Amino acid sequence: MIHPTALVESGATLGAGCVVHAHAIVTRHVTLGEGVVVHPFAVVGGDPQYLKFDPATPSGVIVGAGTVIREHCTINRSIYAGKNTVIGARCFLMANAHVGHDCIVEDDVVLANNAMLGGHATIGRHTFFGGGAGIHQFGRVGEGAMVAGLARVTNDIAPYLLMSERNEISGFNLIGLKRRGVSRETIRELKDCYARVFGGGNPRAHAQALLDAGVQSPEARRFLEFFLAGKRVVARPGKSAAAEEADE
Repeated sequence: MIHPTALVESGATLGAGCVVHAHAIVTRHVTLGEGVVVHPFAVVGGDPQYLKFDPATPSGVIVGAGTVIREHCTINRSIYAGKNTVIGARCFLMANAHVGHDCIVEDDVVLANNAMLGGHATIGRHTFFGGGAGIHQFGRVGEGAMVAGLARVTNDIAPYLLMSERNEISGFNLIGLKRRGVSRETIRELKDCYARVFGGGNPRAHAQALLDAGVQSPEARRFLEFFLAGKRVVARPGKSAAAEEADE
């Protein structure tokens, strides 16, 4: 359904059951999956905020099925020909959230009000990004992490962790893990990996050693592999957070 005064440009692709509310804009560069809802005054597929960008560049935005885009959200298209900014399935972008060019937001992510993603950022599935939180361009947040409101993300944030302020890690997102049905055995293994990786020295070297030694759960492998995949510094817990994890 396309409401009166909505603008859907010729060339846009909308899946079955999409709703584009009044005054929303979906440009010709956009592909919406089934059941996507775009609320008033959102702009999906606008030009990237990049001074050297040529508007003639054939790039786009892909939004997965069931995603809800609330009022005044902006999702910019890629700066590269043939490339896309990607929003996964079943995401919830609350009012005024911004997704910069070439971001990858995986499935089941929540971006709360006024969340800001710089260009090329990657947000793993099942992550919650708090209101007013911002991530630097090219930053990574691993799956299942929880970023507090107004937080500043300038380092990479490993999967399943809690992060606040500026790159402050305070332990695991245990509530999120339990809600997703992760077993106690897996949580214990994750805690062991956490303690070893952040126990001092080079986290990447510790992560590689643990992978070489073998871990049982897919969650532990994903946690460790995150350290090997990027070039940016991965945020570490403070001393108090490390002590709390050891006591649990």
